[in-house]
Amino acid sequence: MKLASLKSARDGRLVVVSRDLTRCVAVPHIAHTLQMVLDDWPNTVGRLTRVYDLLNEGPAAGEKPFDPAQCAAPLPRAYQWADGSAYVTHVELVRKARGAAMPESFWTDPLMYQGGSDSFIGPRDSILAMDESWGIDFEAEVAVITDDVPMGIDASHAEKHIKLMMLVNDVSLRNLIPAEIAKGFGFFQSKPASAFSPVAVTPDELGEAWHGGKVHLPLSVSFNDRPFGSPNAGDDMVFSFPQLIGHAARTRTLSAGSIIGSGTVSNKNRARGSACIAERRSLETIEFGAPRTPFMKFGDRVRIEMLDLDSRSIFGAIDQDVRRHGE
Repeated sequence: MKLASLKSARDGRLVVVSRDLTRCVAVPHIAHTLQMVLDDWPNTVGRLTRVYDLLNEGPAAGEKPFDPAQCAAPLPRAYQWADGSAYVTHVELVRKARGAAMPESFWTDPLMYQGGSDSFIGPRDSILAMDESWGIDFEAEVAVITDDVPMGIDASHAEKHIKLMMLVNDVSLRNLIPAEIAKGFGFFQSKPASAFSPVAVTPDELGEAWHGGKVHLPLSVSFNDRPFGSPNAGDDMVFSFPQLIGHAARTRTLSAGSIIGSGTVSNKNRARGSACIAERRSLETIEFGAPRTPFMKFGDRVRIEMLDLDSRSIFGAIDQDVRRHGE
C-alpha cells in the first residue's frame, strides 16, 4: 500500500496512491491524516488496503491525478525523528579524512541523534538556507515509521512494529557541525528541516527486496541532473532497522508515528558513488589531500529515488532545489 499527505493545514490530507504513482483518492471516511492511521493501525489498515486494491484494479470513485508537487512529507510533523548511522564504513571514511580514529564500539553500538520533527518539508519543496557558507549538503537515506514500540524491546521482535517506509533527504549544514559537536551536546542548528519522499509504503511493496530488516535496492542520487551515486541500501548496512528501533527504545517507548532513519546510505564499493557530498569530499581529501567538490549553492538541485527490479519508482522522487531564505 502507498499513502501520501497532500498539503492541507498542518498535518496534510491523507490520500491512498496507486502503485504506479499516477492516481490517488482521499479517504476522509477512514482517516483525515496519516497520523490518525498510525494511531489506530489495526482498525484502519484493512480498510485502506481495500481502497488501494480497488484503485489498482481500475478507475475508482473520487480518484484524481497524483501530483508529487502537491505533497507534504507523508508525516508533515512527527512525534519523533531519530536518525541513525547504520553504514559504519561511511562514518569511518569521514573520520579518516579528518585524521580521526574511529572507536571500535561504533561497529557494535549504533550512532543515533534526535532531530527536529515539528516541521518537515515536502518532496518538491526547496531547501532553504540563509548562507551558502554554511556548507549545504544532501543526505540520501531510507527511513521507517513505527507504531507504538514498548521500551526495552529486543531487536528480534522489533520488525513487526515497522508499518511504513520512506526515503529521506536529511539536509546537513556541514560547516556548522564542527562547532556544535565540539560543545559535546550534539546537532541542532546544523540540522535543518528534512524532506521525505512523496509516498510512504508498506514493506510488502518492496517484495523480495525487503528482508533481514533492510532494503536491498540501489538508492539513486543525481546532483544538478548528473548521476552522483547509486549505493545499494542493503549492502554494508551494519545495523538493520529492527536493531535501530531496539536501540532507540532501550530506555523509552516510541509513540506511533515515530520515524527512524538509516543514516546516509554508503557502500564499500566506491564505484557506486556516494549519497552525500561530504563522503565524496572525504574520498577526495584522502586521494588528493583536499576536497574538490563544493557543497550546494543557491540554484543547485538534488534528486533522490529508488526503483524496483522492474525500474518502477517505489516512493516517488525527492526533487529539490536550494534557495536563499526570504527570497
